[in-house]
Amino acid sequence: MSFRRRLKGKQPPEGFDLIEDTIEDFEAQMRDAVSEEHEGKRKNELTWRIHRIHWEKNRFIFDLMYKKKVMDRTLYDYMCREKICDQALISKWRKPGYENLCSLLCIQKSGTNFGTASICRVPIAQRSGQARLTPNVKTGCISCFSGDGIMGGPIWWNTNLSEKIISKVKEGKRKADEAGVNEEEEDPDVAKRIAAMKETFQKNKVEQAGLD
Repeated sequence: MSFRRRLKGKQPPEGFDLIEDTIEDFEAQMRDAVSEEHEGKRKNELTWRIHRIHWEKNRFIFDLMYKKKVMDRTLYDYMCREKICDQALISKWRKPGYENLCSLLCIQKSGTNFGTASICRVPIAQRSGQARLTPNVKTGCISCFSGDGIMGGPIWWNTNLSEKIISKVKEGKRKADEAGVNEEEEDPDVAKRIAAMKETFQKNKVEQAGLD
């Protein structure tokens, strides 16, 4: 149900009209993601876009409230109360080490096979083999570890691979080689995804150079 229908008859606090259209845009993106065609996608990939949109909507609110500090507390509390934003996730972002957390799901150890942290919470440089750029199967997040993120956000499954990310992958491989770790053969699907991400990144660099 649209948040506008949920709030019908309720008078929102002052300032809500300034962000209402943006919130509605995120809601529209969410509806599109939910109804998106599933053909050609793995079962685990069906919710990845939903998690990213959810993160981006709440990050928009978080930045207004805690980064730019232009949102009134009354308005923020109203949106939390009306479930327009995810108060639990936003609260987690304020804690050291969780600044870029992709989803509360990735820190629920009961959701992993061995009761450990999700792969996206492990620094890329500390991973081995194909796990270095493997997304969290539930959220599609490659890394939301605070030292890995780009521009204050997670590295999602469709994020362009920057030189910073590539250097971290190489650093992890170098450490494995020095330790004499025999890494497993890379999964063909993972290799294909990495190649596509690199190609997109290089293409964007060329296009950006043409604009400068």
